[in-house]
Amino acid sequence: MRQVSARIAELKAAAYTVPTEEPESDGTLTWTSTTLVVAEVSAGGRTGVGYTYADRAAAQLARERLAEIVVGRDAFAGGECWDAMVRSVRNVGRPGVGAMAIAAVDAAIWDVKAKLMEVPLVTLLGAARARVPVYGSGGFTSYSTEQLVEQLAGWSARGIRRVKMKVGRDAAADEGRVRAARAAVGPRAELFVDANGGYDRKQALRMAEVFAQSGVSWFEEPVSSDDLEGLRLIRDRAPAGMQIAAGEYGHDSLYFLRMLQAGAVDVLQIDASRCGGPTGFLRAAAVSDACGIAVSAHTAPMLHLPLCCAAPRLAHLEYFHDHVRLEKMLFDGVVEPAEGEMSPDLSRAGFGIELKRKDAQPYAA
Repeated sequence: MRQVSARIAELKAAAYTVPTEEPESDGTLTWTSTTLVVAEVSAGGRTGVGYTYADRAAAQLARERLAEIVVGRDAFAGGECWDAMVRSVRNVGRPGVGAMAIAAVDAAIWDVKAKLMEVPLVTLLGAARARVPVYGSGGFTSYSTEQLVEQLAGWSARGIRRVKMKVGRDAAADEGRVRAARAAVGPRAELFVDANGGYDRKQALRMAEVFAQSGVSWFEEPVSSDDLEGLRLIRDRAPAGMQIAAGEYGHDSLYFLRMLQAGAVDVLQIDASRCGGPTGFLRAAAVSDACGIAVSAHTAPMLHLPLCCAAPRLAHLEYFHDHVRLEKMLFDGVVEPAEGEMSPDLSRAGFGIELKRKDAQPYAA
């Protein structure tokens, strides 16, 4: 008989830092490693796995503060657990590390609940669709033109019909890089660009016109995501057929509501690893649905896959190079896209993934 109540017996959390293949950069940041924070929640004889991409401080916060909040609570009362965790980080600071730590624990609670019910998480959530469109994402500003076109053309050859590259670090070079990307993927693939807030308003307006000549249909964070007036300006004046997107740094529903009320985006990006896990993602997706705006999941493909299947209005899911690499390295059960779409493995309960402890241990932070 499937369980419908189980007290959380233990919460564990650990961080794993994996070097990138080479230094990477976007419009505003350079990095040489990625840290995965994994939470494990035990209840009713089963263990749920959740994760986020964050500083290792998120693992410490989960162990030292969130554990005392959720241990002893019913794993089936996920909303109660989530609200209690949010209250507990008030003085720590909810935006940033606080929300990311909650994200890993919340995901683990959803995972263990689905495992106790012996169903895939997508079944528990209620699927709105069986498959999720993805776009290949990488194209870092640190790449040579040869590396850029090889990566994007590789995704296109695999049937991924949407690809994204980074811009914004060197406006003078971006025009040529985008032209090269278009030539590499051909006229039928959708070409996206992401400036990570690297342009000012006037630059962004100019670059939108330049990118339109190469058929760019998605301009992500043309200016800082904190500049809602600037985003609205770019959205209003961008060439027809070019969507403006932002939202990946949102940590709570009010952030997303303000962005939507400002008319700042055509598509709202939501990152469950930053906004409090599946619970936070679903609440944000409901806000976006009420405003008539589709959502796009930011990175962490295996975390987002079942959530995207359940979201009421969905554009697509980001198949991000760094996270794809890490998830394949450190998790069992990772699924691959087929013809540009991903589908959950319905033969596996929960998220369908398990930590490969032996493979992960050398990267323990």
